[in-house]
Formats: sequence, structure tokens, C-alpha cells
Amino acid sequence: MRLLLPGSLVLLSACSQAPAPERPPADPAEPGFVGSVVCQDCHEQQFTDWSGSHHDLAMQVADESTVLGDFDDAEFEYFGTISRFLRDGGQFVVRTQDDNGELADYPVSFTYGVTPLQQYLVEFPNGHLQPLPFAWDTRPAGEGGQRWYHLYPDEYIGPGDELFWTGRRQNWNFMCAECHSTNIALNYDVSSDSYDTTWSEINVGCEACHGPGSAHVAMVEAGAGNGGLVVDLDDRNGATWQMNLDTGIAERSRMAMHAPQQPESCGRCHSRRGPISEHYEYGKPLADTHRPALLSEPLYFADGQIRDEVYVYGSFLQSRMYQAGVSCSDCHDPHTLKLHTGPDSDLVCAQCHLPGKFAANEHHGHEPGQVQCVECHMPERVYMVVDPRRDHSLRIPRPDRSLVSDVPNACTMCHADRDDAWAAAAAREWWGEPGPPQYAPPGIVRASVLAAVSAPLQGDEPEFVERSLADPDPLVRMAALQAAAGLPPESQLQLAPPLLNDDVRVVRIEAAALLAPLSSYLTQAQATQFAAAADEYRAAQYAIGSRPQAHAALGEFEASLGNIEQALLHSDQAVSMAPEMAIVRHSHGLLLVRANRHDEALDELREAAELAPESARFVYVYAVALNSLGDPAAARQVLEDAQATLHPDDPDINNFLELLRAN
Repeated sequence: MRLLLPGSLVLLSACSQAPAPERPPADPAEPGFVGSVVCQDCHEQQFTDWSGSHHDLAMQVADESTVLGDFDDAEFEYFGTISRFLRDGGQFVVRTQDDNGELADYPVSFTYGVTPLQQYLVEFPNGHLQPLPFAWDTRPAGEGGQRWYHLYPDEYIGPGDELFWTGRRQNWNFMCAECHSTNIALNYDVSSDSYDTTWSEINVGCEACHGPGSAHVAMVEAGAGNGGLVVDLDDRNGATWQMNLDTGIAERSRMAMHAPQQPESCGRCHSRRGPISEHYEYGKPLADTHRPALLSEPLYFADGQIRDEVYVYGSFLQSRMYQAGVSCSDCHDPHTLKLHTGPDSDLVCAQCHLPGKFAANEHHGHEPGQVQCVECHMPERVYMVVDPRRDHSLRIPRPDRSLVSDVPNACTMCHADRDDAWAAAAAREWWGEPGPPQYAPPGIVRASVLAAVSAPLQGDEPEFVERSLADPDPLVRMAALQAAAGLPPESQLQLAPPLLNDDVRVVRIEAAALLAPLSSYLTQAQATQFAAAADEYRAAQYAIGSRPQAHAALGEFEASLGNIEQALLHSDQAVSMAPEMAIVRHSHGLLLVRANRHDEALDELREAAELAPESARFVYVYAVALNSLGDPAAARQVLEDAQATLHPDDPDINNFLELLRAN
């Protein structure tokens, strides 16, 4: 499986060898960033706990004190190419393949991460930072560490591959930056494909979580109290956990009146998501500035277990713990980032689950001390070759589901010599037949179901979608708008306009996307709200403006509004940024069809089909275009080739081919 770099899909920018200068607030009246050192004066213990943490060391200038890898003329061979790790005076240098496959020297400017691996960044022209494809395994040698390794050890990623280390898909600015530094400003310029990024702190400092601190400092210095922080992260808010001796499970004394701040704040980085706003807004729901990924494959298995690297948030929202009011700091110290109880994770669980009831054979079917809670309820997967991450959905093992669906289960992950049938039988013997869930499906689950609904809607689906448009969870409303594309236009015009004025930005944006083709039918009041939401949609795409897909999306959006010339400008930009990307060429071809530039459209649709022959849709549309432009023989040949190779069972290809043969 191809893994991308750690961190979220975000844009950022590059910098010089020294940390970038502090960026002053755009408005002097707005709170500004003061730096973590200022916090030390009053919060000495918290500062001490944070110092040396993963947040503190998230990114550093490369020097003798920060670089952990072996640069004493070490060598590493990857598919026949030998790369070397050298010192040149006080500089760390990697000699490895460039875009042309030739060996070239690249000075290392920054490190990021410390354990179990450390990666290294190289500066390229126009402010781009690129992570080298090699990482240093920082684990002890006895655990297999203290070595160089390639992030794609089993698959050759060479020059020209979209995942080659110098390319757009592996760009630090594009992938990782927001989560490794504090107060990032991307300052990306699409015309020059350049960054001029600044940050307040090179690492993840206090204000990365608590928000800008200048107002807080001013209030304290003026003796006006201890307020002023944008985010207090006090999810407990006076509540306590009280043990229910009948169930053996602690219960929260009272639930929060709103979504807990900690998962929303931590989820900014500890989630698979993409930005929809250039600037993060502290204290707002995550969906107001980012679009969280839903529980779709290949990110998750069909039952919601983690598959790709998804960074906890999406799995935790599924959990019964989250529904019960558990927050991040109930288990993790927010400053050291370690478990409250140290390495013994069972002690963390024992805070809320009586050991006498749950650490017993009657509960887990094993001898005392034979297993830990997390092995059954939080199984781990390894990412970045050496980095194990635990599933935070905290689910009950269900080996019976593995018998009917391609999902793992904790039982056979430990008992690798046994099969799923054995595990399902053992679980049934211990606990009986599995019953229904004891709590309502969480919002992210309902949203994921909606996102999987296909158009046109059938059966009870229209009613489900309509009801979900008023759901209190913004992710559900977002997904319901996506599913509403399968409703008749008159239903869309009746149901979607109120969401143009939704409290959460991701919902407003989705409503604008749905209603764009119908915008001429909106009332005057609705049209005003649509115009504002449409501007937010455009801004969301510009927030990820270094992604070619963003410009392709802008092209499709403007086309749906009838702005064909503007649409083509955006689409041209997407193609110029990524001519090798099939989806971009396909989208461009469809827009050229609408502009009646048929010869150019045919060229683009052919390029898309050739770049991605595994896409039945691209092949089918190309064949339709050939036939429409008077070449049914060529269309037939394209379809027959596709049928004989990659798409023997595709209904669109087979039906159209049958039609062409009949005629």
C-alpha cells in the first residue's frame, strides 16, 4: 500500500535555514501570538512537561543537537541506487536521486519528528520544502532501530512517479506543515507556484492549542484576571467521574452542553482532513475550518476500523467513550502527551472500569496478566514502516464480522496461527451471540452511511436524507447534502437553501456546491445567501490552492453557474500544474465539451483514459465523445479493448458496446 507523509493534507510554505520571523497579527486589535517562553513565567510546570515532548520537537532546525540520523558517510541501497548521508562542514547532506535519476547533493535544513522515526527536509526553489524519502529509525538497535530505511521499502518509487520525493504529492507545504509548527501562514502564490510561509514558533507551542495569548498576557499583567484565552480546553467544566458499582463503569456527573473542545481542537492535527479556510479559527468546531474525512475505504475498513493513517479523531468519534463524555485529557496528559499512568495502559482503563470486573477471566477469557485491555479493544496497525498506532474506536472484538466482510479482528491479530472461524466460535462460547449496539450510531457513522448512498435515491433513502439535513451533527448535514444530489431538483430547491446559512462553514460550502446548478431558481433572499456561501466555497478551494484538484473543482463550480470562460481559466491552471493527473485532464475535457471546443475536448478525454486505464468511467466517457463526434468505429474499439482487459463486467461499457454493435 502506498502511504503518504505523516500529517494532514494541508498547504504551507517554506522558509530559510533559520526559523521564519514572527508574523504580526493582520489587525493590531486582534490577539497576537507571544511564544511559549512567555507562558513559562506563570505556567512553569506545564512548560517543563511540554519541553522535550513530541509537540516541542515536532520540527527543528537541523544541527548537531537535533539531527539523530547517521550522517558519517552512511550508505543505503534502494532498488539498486546507493544514497549516502554525509557531513559538509557543519551541514548535513544527502546524496540521492534527483528528478532525472542522477545523484545530487541536498543539504538538510530541518528535522521533524523524534521517535520512533525522524525525517529530514530539503529546501527547493520558490519556498518549497520537500521531505527526503529516507527516515532514521530512532528505536534502540535491539528493537531493530538505529538504521536508515526508505518509506516505501517494498515498492520502487522513482523519478516520474507521482510519489517521488521531489514532487507535488510529497511536498511538506502541501502535506504536513500546519501540524508541525505554530501560527502558520502559507502565503502561497498560484501564479508562481511559490510559498512565502511564516510561523510564530517552529514547533507546536502552547498557542498552537490554546490560541493567541497576547490578550491573556495583557489581562494578567494588568491585574484584570486570568482570562483572555480563546480556548480554555476545559472539557470537564465542573463535571466529575463517579463509579457506578453496579456496572463497574464510571459515569460523568453531567454532560457538556456543547461539543467537547478537546477533540475538536486536537482533531485539527489528529485527524485525516483537508482545510477549507486559509486561517484556523480557535474555538470553532473543526468542520468550520476543515473537512474531516468520513469512514470510507481505503481510509477505514468497512466496519470503521482504521486502515490508512487517519490520526485518531475519526476513530474516536465512533467510540462509546466519546458518547459518554470522555475527552482526550482523561487518558493523555496534554503537555507531556503521555498516558497519565505511564506505560501501563491498563491503569488508564482502570480509572473508569473496575479491574475486579473487567480484568478478570470472566470478561476477557484469558489468564490474569496475559493480555492488556488495548490488545482487544484498541488493536494497532503500523504506519511509516515502524510507527504503531492504536485504533481509538475502542470497540468490542467482532471476529464474526470477519467471516462475512474483509475486516480484521483483534483475536486473530494476536492468534495469528488461528483463523476467523475459530475466533468467532470462541467469542460465541464465552459471551453468547453478539447483540445490537447499546447506543445510537454516532454522527460520523451516520454521515458515512449517507456519503455511501448512490444516486438516484431509492426506497427509504429520500426520507433518510431529508431527515438528516436537520441533524444536529454538522458532519451528518454535510453528508446529507452530498446525498441530496440524488433527489429531484425540486426537492433540492425546497430542502437545501436553509443550509446556505448554516452555523458551520463546511455545511454552507456543501449547500453552495449542491445548489450551484439551480442558483437561477433561488428566491432573492436565497440568492443573497447563496452568493455568500459561493464565495466561501471559492475561498475553501484557494485555501488548498497548490492542489491541482482545487482548481479543477473551481472550474466545475464556475461551469455549473454558467461561467464557462472563468471555468476554463481554472481548469487550464489545474492542467498546467499536473498534466499527468488523469482526473484533472478528464475534468478539463468535459469543460471543453461545454465550451464547444470539441477537438480539444477529445484530446483531453483521451489523455485521461490513457493515464488511468483502470478507470472505467474515463474510458466510457472517452468512447461516448468519440461516438458523438462521428467516429463510432473508434469508440467501439476503445470499448472492446477495455472489455477485453480491465473492465469485462462494467455495465456502462458493456451496454454502450452492445448499442454500438447493434447499430
